[in-house]
Amino acid sequence: MLFEAPGEPLREVDLPIPKPGVGQVLVKIAACAVCRTDLHVVDGDLSEPKLPLVPGHEIVGRVVEKGQGVDSLAVGDRVGIAWLGWSCGECPFCRYNRENLCDQALFTGYTIDGGYADYTLADHRYCFSIPESYSDVEAAPLLCAGLIGYRSLVMAGNGKRLGIYGFGAAAHI
Repeated sequence: MLFEAPGEPLREVDLPIPKPGVGQVLVKIAACAVCRTDLHVVDGDLSEPKLPLVPGHEIVGRVVEKGQGVDSLAVGDRVGIAWLGWSCGECPFCRYNRENLCDQALFTGYTIDGGYADYTLADHRYCFSIPESYSDVEAAPLLCAGLIGYRSLVMAGNGKRLGIYGFGAAAHI
């Protein structure tokens, strides 16, 4: 599904299957959940999306092809792809595991084509292994709402309770 302009409906199109570049994998998509952020993108609430754009950032699928330099994944691996899709790896934020603050970061379904498609490309560094114990549909929302809660829990340290308010699925999951 292609997003071309705010206020316009997504349009079903046939796009060529992309080829993975250096450090990328081609993923055949099995499921992609819908996040409120996806709606903000297509409603025009977030400025400067890549246009035209394939939205969607809660992706589950299988690696079908690898680009040069990808040793961490194999063809057939089941992976999840989330909002943060690429970072420079060089800036202070990246060096201190705060890649989400990288000034050059790229985001799945916003500045990188996402999961409302049959195939997508992803930087292998930002692919998560998905256990087979979760179905594709169960795992997809974990790639955004689940990660928000998990990251918050980890950052809370030894706290006995964590409250997340006003975050919809992030608080629910």
